[in-house]
Amino acid sequence: MMDRKKFLKKSLLGAAGLAAASNSLKASNVKPKESTYDKMMEQVGFNHIPNEEISTMKSVLHKANTRGYANHGWLDTHHSFSFANYRNPERMHFGVLRVLNDDIVAAGRGFGTHPHDNMEIVSIPLFGDLQHKDSMGNVAVIKEGDVQVMSAGTGIFHSEFNKNEDKEVRFLQIWMFPNQKNVQPRYDQISIKEKEVKNGLQQILSPSADDAGVWVHQNAWFHIGNYESGCNDAYKVHRKGNGLYFFVLDGSVTVNDQTLDKRDGYGVWDTDEVSISSNSDSRFLLMDVPMEL
Repeated sequence: MMDRKKFLKKSLLGAAGLAAASNSLKASNVKPKESTYDKMMEQVGFNHIPNEEISTMKSVLHKANTRGYANHGWLDTHHSFSFANYRNPERMHFGVLRVLNDDIVAAGRGFGTHPHDNMEIVSIPLFGDLQHKDSMGNVAVIKEGDVQVMSAGTGIFHSEFNKNEDKEVRFLQIWMFPNQKNVQPRYDQISIKEKEVKNGLQQILSPSADDAGVWVHQNAWFHIGNYESGCNDAYKVHRKGNGLYFFVLDGSVTVNDQTLDKRDGYGVWDTDEVSISSNSDSRFLLMDVPMEL
């Protein structure tokens, strides 16, 4: 069995370099020498994954004030799972969901050009405008109401900068392990604002290019919940073996018997359905993801 200290050191190397990325916008077509996928894959099966048949629902609560935190001056960031210098052996991932970062980037600043491979990367802007450039030749701006996805596959380089010089940008950065390695890298973004659902769940991501939202190389479904106070709903898990991870953007909701407030995270698995009640006007991200590959 791998020594825990060695395990943590090795499995987190792939994330450690991003917090110190330079402000260079230069892109490159050179494949990364080391695979973030291979380093991070060692974590699957380590935490929050059922290893035997369990008949009752299991859950894990991540209160907002227990997340990892770092302030780099230009970047103010909270980590729901271990990332960069935040290392918590009990918060490595939730199934194939590896990274959930809540980022605030200062005006005119951003992440310099850096590599990824074999990871599904989703960005959801919450405020402001985020400029993207990558080694595939894509140059784009995403804003609140957009969803961006990259399949890093065999390897890409990209940068992300706050387009504006007079205001910050806030966005969620989400990584998932893919169900296929070494696919052709791809980029896509869509606007979901005009299709926004009131008092219901809006699908923004799925495994199928023919379904609503962006698509990924993984049996995952993401939804945005937008509810007025006092609404009740239910959600059925899309696929046997998947778990659900809730992340509250605004307001307060109760999932089954667990009350969640702004920026709380809550994972449940070994269940087919959950109940959702809004305690106030609320918005949340619901991620339906495999608990193992």
